[in-house]
Amino acid sequence: MLRPIILCALALAAAAPVRAQALLTLGEAFRRADAAAYANRIARGDARARGAQVTAALQGILPTVRAEGAYLRTDNPLAGFGFTLQQRGVSPASFSPATLNYPSPVTNWSGGVVAELPIINADAWFGRAAASSAAAAAKAGSGWTRETTRVDVTRAYFGAILAREQERTLEAATVAGQAHLRQAESMVTNGLATRSDALLASVQVGQLEAQLIGARGNAGIAHERLALLLGQPGDTAFTLPDSLPAAAPIRNLATSSAGDAAAPRLDVTAARLSLEAARRDVHRADARYLPRLSGFGRYDWNSPSQLFGGRSSYTLGVMASWSLFAGAAEIADRQAARGRAHAARAMAEAAEAGAALERNATRIQLAVAMAQLGIAEIAVTQSAEAHRIVAKKYTGGLATIAELLSAAALETQIRLGLSEARYQAIVAAAAARQAAGADLTTLVALEN
Repeated sequence: MLRPIILCALALAAAAPVRAQALLTLGEAFRRADAAAYANRIARGDARARGAQVTAALQGILPTVRAEGAYLRTDNPLAGFGFTLQQRGVSPASFSPATLNYPSPVTNWSGGVVAELPIINADAWFGRAAASSAAAAAKAGSGWTRETTRVDVTRAYFGAILAREQERTLEAATVAGQAHLRQAESMVTNGLATRSDALLASVQVGQLEAQLIGARGNAGIAHERLALLLGQPGDTAFTLPDSLPAAAPIRNLATSSAGDAAAPRLDVTAARLSLEAARRDVHRADARYLPRLSGFGRYDWNSPSQLFGGRSSYTLGVMASWSLFAGAAEIADRQAARGRAHAARAMAEAAEAGAALERNATRIQLAVAMAQLGIAEIAVTQSAEAHRIVAKKYTGGLATIAELLSAAALETQIRLGLSEARYQAIVAAAAARQAAGADLTTLVALEN
């Protein structure tokens, strides 16, 4: 009985690290960032706050109902007689001059329920319309923040993979360089090479080892940077693919990105909605000069002994008001609203112009990145062939160890450049898709 339990516990312990180091896909990174990235959470909170302002604007539209209660005790002649009258306690004796002039203290418990209904309140309706547009703008802005974060996640995700790929490339180059160094030292010992050859080989290997140390540090930082961008800085228990996607899927993505028709971007939509909100706010400020009509009603109770006691009474009425001048406050409000509208118009125009420029710029940057990727592929092929030729000459005694190490180092740098070119092409494609207003989730196709 004990043996199966021990075996089961060992199996669970062995499986735990596997679960903890689960492979993080780009799609899962998007989902984590959408839910927990700091920028996204801030933008969603701001959008919710703007949405609450729409509800707050109902204050001048919906009826208000409140309950009132008070306790008073007074010997003021006028107040005392009024309380007695409200309590239905007036008698012929109450009209005695002595009683009227010198009343005994009167206690009054008053309770009431009051309802007020705005009937005509134009500025409240315009204010709610402005708040609705502002809330929609905040929601669109939150969506644009999400898209921007996805581009940042793409950059950080593949940047971490790039760092790991470069680390592996340098590890292989360092191992090969160390083998060449041992061979050079052996040749020096046997008199087949000079000491300078061994020293040059040692320098080359030292440079590779230094690059490898830097690459390992960059890989660790990139891993932590990705976790921070996902809004989970303490959760680095994930692994990433060992290498970047090949050039073919990157080209397919770039082709689809370049062919996407321009679509309304969420940042432009947010700017347009902000302009709409500003224009509606101007109407609200102008409507402060219009008359207002409100209805009201109330139930009151007055009792000498308890709250909401005694017989009730009601009051119903309608009130019209027209504020012609309020100490220049309405003038300042109109001026401020018009100023905000002018600024919002400029911001909307700037957003549209900036979006058009960004579309063109990212399209050009993508074309440049793809051209550089093609050049890097050719360079890798050529450097590998050059390395092979020099190695063959070295074997035949026609090349020095220094020439062989230089050819190997050049190939290593070219391969690192190809990794960088693939990464830059991915980033350029993501930026082009965002600039065109296209769906960024199609980037997950690179996982295949």
